[in-house]
Amino acid sequence: MTAKHFNICDLIEMVVDEIPNREALICGDARVTFSDLDKRANQMAHYLASQGVKAGDHVALYMYNCNEYLEGMLACFKIRAVPVNINFRYVGEELAYVFDNARVVACIHHREFTPHINEIKGQISSLRTFISVEDGSSEDTSLIGSQTYEACMAGQADVRDFDERSDDDLFILYTGGTTGMPKGVMWPHKNVFFAAMGGGAHYAPDKGPCQKPEDIVDRLPPYEMKVIPLAPLMHGACWWHACISLLAGNTLVLNPQRYFDAESIWDLVEKEGVNNLSIVGDAMATPLLDALDANPDRWNFPSMYFIGSGGAVFSYSKQDAFKKHFPNVHMSNAFGSSEAGTMGMDTGSKKAEGTLGNVKKDAFMDVIVEGDTPEQARYAKPGEVGIFGRSGYIPRGYYNDPVKTAKTFIDVEGKGKVWLLTGDAAKLEDDNSITIFGRDSNCINSGGEKIFPEEVEQALKNHPAVSDCLVVDTPDERFTAKVTAVITKRQGHNVSLAELQDEARKHIAGYKIPRELHIVDDMPRAPSGKPAYKQAKELALSNEYLVD
Repeated sequence: MTAKHFNICDLIEMVVDEIPNREALICGDARVTFSDLDKRANQMAHYLASQGVKAGDHVALYMYNCNEYLEGMLACFKIRAVPVNINFRYVGEELAYVFDNARVVACIHHREFTPHINEIKGQISSLRTFISVEDGSSEDTSLIGSQTYEACMAGQADVRDFDERSDDDLFILYTGGTTGMPKGVMWPHKNVFFAAMGGGAHYAPDKGPCQKPEDIVDRLPPYEMKVIPLAPLMHGACWWHACISLLAGNTLVLNPQRYFDAESIWDLVEKEGVNNLSIVGDAMATPLLDALDANPDRWNFPSMYFIGSGGAVFSYSKQDAFKKHFPNVHMSNAFGSSEAGTMGMDTGSKKAEGTLGNVKKDAFMDVIVEGDTPEQARYAKPGEVGIFGRSGYIPRGYYNDPVKTAKTFIDVEGKGKVWLLTGDAAKLEDDNSITIFGRDSNCINSGGEKIFPEEVEQALKNHPAVSDCLVVDTPDERFTAKVTAVITKRQGHNVSLAELQDEARKHIAGYKIPRELHIVDDMPRAPSGKPAYKQAKELALSNEYLVD
């Protein structure tokens, strides 16, 4: 018998063998059991291998949410190839950059994206295999020589006859970040399993993380649960959440829509009897809450017991609003990143308004004060602000980017221990805990005062007229930069800068309140719900939406 490892495919295969007939994936009308998922992934793995895809090769997953996304992921893992997530909004230069930077050799794509691939495929010398997933569109796949997904699988063996895998096989997650071109975070399977997927203990906290791969079966809950993560699978938090659900033997319900429609989502939650709802901060919480308020007697959710958020700020005001609709539902607010995995979970016990959360300093979490060079970095002293650092189960670096890797993964004070600088500003408190504020790159320096956009945004969202909000810096003659709010209003509400300032003063210090207000129709955000600060700043600088 082939040895098992902390390899995501090995682990999922053990889950499949334990609960083969339990439903694994639901997306629209498509439903598959764990056994069917495994067999279909085996077939696709054999097809990829027949096309010359081998261990270590990179395969692009260029799709909206669908069962084939996760089948393709598993197919890659089975032959030790590396799936690469492609943002379905990328076109032209951005798309070409990711395909080239990742050196992909094959692409599983929705048919709709055929023209975009055709535009750039000549620039990617490594790319030779195309597999199209039907989506109702009529694009001509012969332009790129793409074969249909089901035709590729036809006649392929559905058995496991693959080589032994490894803890160190790669899971590459491309992240756009806030500036620059996307970066491919190289996660060894074992590291991402423990750093981002709870080590198998996400749904079995009393048993703790797995000590050996075979323990994954003992972590399966005795009951079936249905889980729906609402972000696109191409977003890391959703991709990881999908893996967590499969490893726990849950039924994963995917949102089949290509846009965010709150009423349709609540219809789906009710229809499928979802137990666990996962959102990305206020960007999803706000429309979901608006739909509940507008339709007080439309839905019934007797099965719902957990609502969790990750990947963006989930303000206290939105959490309180959910509790009014779901008084008996447990709630969580996780914070993490593509490079760090899950950094912590906010319980509300120590979290100050506007921070991401508070965790205990230990051998693998600390605050690092940067120097002019990586060699000058040092550990923070109590009371100091620096960058939140993670050690232990961390990525190997950025794929095909040694310069960025050297700046982000450093040996602090020459002690031989590699630390990941997460990019999140943090403070080492006197009680040896760490308060995490948010992206240091988004920090506003106004007259020497450091202001984190997240804390201002949370304060402003307490105002009943504010539907969504991003805070950026704009030029100021006296203080160099001033705090500027870009908001969307709730329907039927009006708000002035003075009214927002009055609300903000209830929650944050006076120097942090916005000095300028811009009201836009649509808030710039990524498909995942994460804030697009660059675009928000461009809107503010245009002065087109300035409110006097």
